[in-house]
Amino acid sequence: MSTPRLALAVTTLLLTMSLSGTSTTAHADDPNDPPGTEPSASAPVEVDPNDPDLKIPDGATLAQAKVLDIKSVVEDQSGDERREDTNTDVTFALQAEVLFGKDSAKLGAEAKSRIAGIAEEVRNQNATRVRVFGFTDNLGSSAHGDVLSKKRANAVHDVLTQSLNDADITYEVRGYGEQYPIADNSTEAGRKKNRRVEVSFPRTEA
Repeated sequence: MSTPRLALAVTTLLLTMSLSGTSTTAHADDPNDPPGTEPSASAPVEVDPNDPDLKIPDGATLAQAKVLDIKSVVEDQSGDERREDTNTDVTFALQAEVLFGKDSAKLGAEAKSRIAGIAEEVRNQNATRVRVFGFTDNLGSSAHGDVLSKKRANAVHDVLTQSLNDADITYEVRGYGEQYPIADNSTEAGRKKNRRVEVSFPRTEA
């Protein structure tokens, strides 16, 4: 029986206007994104600088417009697994409860099956670079979270390498602990989302 899925598509548009004496820049960089996962600017958008709706003051000029990213998010109704597709990358996020026991880095049978499914998508995309990042909530010491998140990332990495068996793939494996939360750590529902392992890789298919 297939699990109902919810889909959300988000389009971000960046317009930069340079005005005489001042400049105003709107951007979509997310400070909660781990290093190396920031969206890349591409696909310029045509903007008519003479369009009266822009209401540009006399003497001002309009800089080149860019689309930073188009993101599609598909999540299991339970929230246990989430897939994000952008114009450049694919990211799978698995909640720790799906993969591990409490305060453990030992993978269960169901976890290995889910990771094998991600490995198949890596293969389909012909990816040669894969990032595996572990995260925790903010309970307990920061040092413990750093160690646990790295151990969990290593465990997922081990299954990926076994499933893919491809020496041409380069892996980046990191444990970020409580850094880069995606939900509110003041609630258990939020902490559950923050306890996760993310696997991401570049898109190579249209």
